[in-house]
Amino acid sequence: MLELKNAYKTFYAGTANEVRALRGVDLRIAEGEFVIVIGTNGSGKSTLLNAVAGTFYLDDGEISLAEHDVTAWPEHRRAQLIGRVFQNPFHGTAPSLTILENLVLALRRGQSRGLGWAIPKDARDQLRERVRLMGLNLEDRLDTPIGSLSGGQRQSLTLLMATLVQPKLLLLDEHTAALDPKSADQVIRLTERVIKQDRLTTMMVTHSMQQAAHLGDRLVMMSGGQVVCDIRGDEKKHLRPEDLLARFEEIRRSDLLDESAAEMLAEMYV
Repeated sequence: MLELKNAYKTFYAGTANEVRALRGVDLRIAEGEFVIVIGTNGSGKSTLLNAVAGTFYLDDGEISLAEHDVTAWPEHRRAQLIGRVFQNPFHGTAPSLTILENLVLALRRGQSRGLGWAIPKDARDQLRERVRLMGLNLEDRLDTPIGSLSGGQRQSLTLLMATLVQPKLLLLDEHTAALDPKSADQVIRLTERVIKQDRLTTMMVTHSMQQAAHLGDRLVMMSGGQVVCDIRGDEKKHLRPEDLLARFEEIRRSDLLDESAAEMLAEMYV
């Protein structure tokens, strides 16, 4: 379904601010897999998500999605195959448009444009039912500007918009990080339900150890622009937050040892 081969990305190359964000990443995600991606700040997890989405092009390597080589595809073309929910609840929607108008725009993703009624009655009825099934009590408020909703409500609707036309790949970019705990729990429950119901191939970036341990059927840990841990199967099912913290500590110590070894070698050749 999704495959990255030897993916490299460096920002500000050749300057004092050079960041080697991806360093030869190889990753394959099968159809229907729900993959959690974690890592410390600067580990490359968000860069990985943005590389797949087409926010920028790789310096080297290949990306294929749903049997298409999308390496050279611009972001808007990849959006025909990808649904995405951002960290900020105010991204991904048009705040001055109503709930219904935002949903209609999402429903027409990838379709050709022409003249006709903006919101046919059958579309209104269909979307009202989809909103009702979310359990947010917003089905009778479809004419409310989406910008007037709470962050949790808006993020829930953004998730619905990203999956109305079932995407080949769903990208979740720390989509509960900006929410209060109650809203975050609500959005996570909805996320689990939608992914399971539609069997969506999903890649979700998170900082939450609880989410990383309890969500998904596979976990990928990144450090220094590389995949350093890939947990799946029974090991993932029995994973606990404290297990992840222990893995992070192992990687931190390893990185420190690598630095120390490099310094020792440098001193030997002075």
